[in-house]
Amino acid sequence: MKNKSKKWDTVDILSHSRHDWMNKLQLIKGNLSLQKYDRVHDFIEEVIIEAQQESKLCNLKMPSFASYLMTFNWSNHHFVLEYEILGNVLSLEPFDDSVTQWSKSFLDQLDKVVDFASENHLSITIDIGLEAEGVRFFFDFNGIIKDTEQLIEWLKAVNHSQLIVNEFHVNTYELTTVISLGI
Repeated sequence: MKNKSKKWDTVDILSHSRHDWMNKLQLIKGNLSLQKYDRVHDFIEEVIIEAQQESKLCNLKMPSFASYLMTFNWSNHHFVLEYEILGNVLSLEPFDDSVTQWSKSFLDQLDKVVDFASENHLSITIDIGLEAEGVRFFFDFNGIIKDTEQLIEWLKAVNHSQLIVNEFHVNTYELTTVISLGI
């Protein structure tokens, strides 16, 4: 598989963003024409929550990481990614490069070992806890992993000065791992 880390230019970003918004508007319009007002209301709420999460991600002051997550699903991958930020937003600018590089490497590894024909899903939760708890990144995958050993070996071997892999669990149908910042 080709390397998927594409450098997006302004026109690409605007084009993909417009396409996403047009899809959302078409769903709203279609449900309105079918007089499914409850579904329209629910869908608008989903769009609002998605926009709020995007705003929180951008306010972490990690432009490389935010850009990577926000454009991830625009490229061909063998799983869909979503993210959520919990807690009060704060600047994580000093960690942008290390979190971005670790995440890219991890997601590339995951992309190589999942079953291409399965419905695979990865959720990233960024928990900005109290000072004692620090900032933790939860990676929760559901789908089919063809080569669990390769992924386990990668998680054991990877070392990054600013990130700590606290724990992980891997089996054929799920993966969870938690990393924290070396604050």
